[in-house]
Amino acid sequence: MHKSSEPSILYFGTPVVLLSSENENGTYNLAPISSAFWLGWRCIIGIGANTKTAQNLNRKKECVINLPSVNEAGIVNRLAMLTGCDPVPERKQEKGYRYEPKKFEIAGATPMKSDIVSIPSVKECPVQLEAIVSAINPIGEDEVSLKNRLVSIELKILKIRLEENILMGDDPNHVDPDKWRPLIMSFQQFYGLGNQVHPSALAQIPEHLYRQSAHP
Repeated sequence: MHKSSEPSILYFGTPVVLLSSENENGTYNLAPISSAFWLGWRCIIGIGANTKTAQNLNRKKECVINLPSVNEAGIVNRLAMLTGCDPVPERKQEKGYRYEPKKFEIAGATPMKSDIVSIPSVKECPVQLEAIVSAINPIGEDEVSLKNRLVSIELKILKIRLEENILMGDDPNHVDPDKWRPLIMSFQQFYGLGNQVHPSALAQIPEHLYRQSAHP
């Protein structure tokens, strides 16, 4: 039987992103994000409007969307309670966050030169998506408590690099879902994917038919 419920958060299960961006002093920020989805070669992330990541993307307009597998949970966890903002925003102070300017070093993540953007990727992550900002839009402007607090950022993917061990055979354009094990956030806890539960009817559609335009 269903019951009426009012959870404080609605993270029913989304992939974790490690987003690298450039600070105003030329150093690099690395932030875990668990509000992200993709349509074609576009990624939409949802973040706080006053976070260091939002500030950096509003100014620099480029980043790398690094996708950790279950094997990189430790890297993500070491960043969980850190912020690149100094002073630490009041809401994050209440939650126990602290300022940390050297995110890559603290996380144990290795900066890797990107091909197109000037922002480094995370070498340990099996998926690296170089991107530029296409649009920034406010979220929740119809509620006083959310006004000026949240934004959605549309990112255009320019370049994708994938670890060979998650590819389908020797085909560089197809990820094998039986090999790729993304890190999933569900109600503040880390999870991985299990085995396939049922064949999907959508798998009958050739993947290339989803391509909407030519990419760089």
